[in-house]
Amino acid sequence: MSNLHEWEPVIGLEVHIQLNTKSKMFSSAPNRFGDEPNTNIGVVCTGQPGSLPVINKEAVRKAVQFGCAVGAEIALVSTFDRKSYFYPDSPRNFQITQFENPIILGGSIETAVGEEIKTFQIHHAHLEDDAGMLKHFTSFAGVDYNRAGVPLIEIVSEPCMHSAADAVAYANAIKAIMEYLNASDCNMEEGSLRCDCNISIRKRGEKQLRNKIEIKNMNSFRNMEMAIEAEIERQIALYTHDPDAIIPKGTYRFDLEKKETVLMRLKEEAEDYRYFPEPDLPPLLLSLSFVEEIKKTLPELPKQRFHRYIEELQISPYSASLLLNDKPLCDYFEEALAHTSNPRLLCNWVTVEFVGRLKDSGKTMGSSGIPPNHLAELVSLIEKGTITGKIAKLVADEMVLAPGKSPNAIVQENPDYQPVSDSGAIEKIVDEVLQENPQSIADFQAKKTKAYTYLMGQAMKKSRGKADPSILNAILTKKLESL
Repeated sequence: MSNLHEWEPVIGLEVHIQLNTKSKMFSSAPNRFGDEPNTNIGVVCTGQPGSLPVINKEAVRKAVQFGCAVGAEIALVSTFDRKSYFYPDSPRNFQITQFENPIILGGSIETAVGEEIKTFQIHHAHLEDDAGMLKHFTSFAGVDYNRAGVPLIEIVSEPCMHSAADAVAYANAIKAIMEYLNASDCNMEEGSLRCDCNISIRKRGEKQLRNKIEIKNMNSFRNMEMAIEAEIERQIALYTHDPDAIIPKGTYRFDLEKKETVLMRLKEEAEDYRYFPEPDLPPLLLSLSFVEEIKKTLPELPKQRFHRYIEELQISPYSASLLLNDKPLCDYFEEALAHTSNPRLLCNWVTVEFVGRLKDSGKTMGSSGIPPNHLAELVSLIEKGTITGKIAKLVADEMVLAPGKSPNAIVQENPDYQPVSDSGAIEKIVDEVLQENPQSIADFQAKKTKAYTYLMGQAMKKSRGKADPSILNAILTKKLESL
């Protein structure tokens, strides 16, 4: 990315997450995705005159769970406000939200960005209800109000991120927390998790924030990463061309084909929404005992697992994040972990080898049919030296094709998977390799360390990956030292 040594991106995220309650935020209408249009509706969600909202207690409980999970202050008194806007998908012409007194204040998210552990600050989080959906057809458009009134928690970060990678890691960590709390399915394709990205740049060393632009409704982390990087490039180019330029605040969308951000409208300010206290709802009052009870009953959260993985299991921060950000995969890993003493090797087979093999089929480890203890069994076979790493990859291929068959059974049934541990046979292979590679012997004697690795590789190749690595290593070392 150009000129990033001169410019510092400043990024804040607004993450909107639908809560998986049975009913909507302010009515008893069902909260379900995928039903026929305009069937999960009632007088409140469609804005009928005289209809009155009632706060969903379960949505409040899930919001408090999130607040406790991120170490935030839970407001024992919070209030709701009306936010006016006139779109076809908003039947009341206003949204009920929390503007002045949100339910969650502060908090932080700790996550890995690559191999670096970073902490990002949350400004606040508030409860609100979702709008309906516009559906566009060839010759007309319709409005589906099934989503109108679905409970949302909007989590607003501080402007504390400085790269697209930071933003994606932060959003992934929030997604993981909500999944571990079972507060949302966080399905981005179905719209139950959506991100708005606020981006500005400034000269490195500057303290003042410049005007920001907002990219709306990012519904995939990959697209969000590309959109942020494209917008940073755009702003750098503008300021580089005209150092005195003032970028107007605006709302943008990301054009995936052109890989660029496109202006939708100039940014509204708070006064444009005409916020005022919601007259049909009293203040939301929580007791300290209600909050304390929720704190006591929290499950093991991603942050706690993260520290257990890197401190106790010695898994790298990056690999730990790969597991934690995919809860079903992480739960699978936990089950397999009970049957092996090598968590790092198990992690590699879960996150790299098997995920790679299953990718094209669209299956996950959970839906593959491979029992977690079978994966642990494969790791044990490698660890004991019963099979080599190369044979293990072939066994893994067969496990994917025959998910119910154990690695032990696969190895026993196939003579080609029996490792060569006969010292005489391995010595013969080593002699052939040394005879064919005099230059590598000379390189080894000249203390070029890659020469030894090359000779090991050639010997393993000649044995078709079947030579016992420890026996091969001992024989090759002895032969080289005697030359």
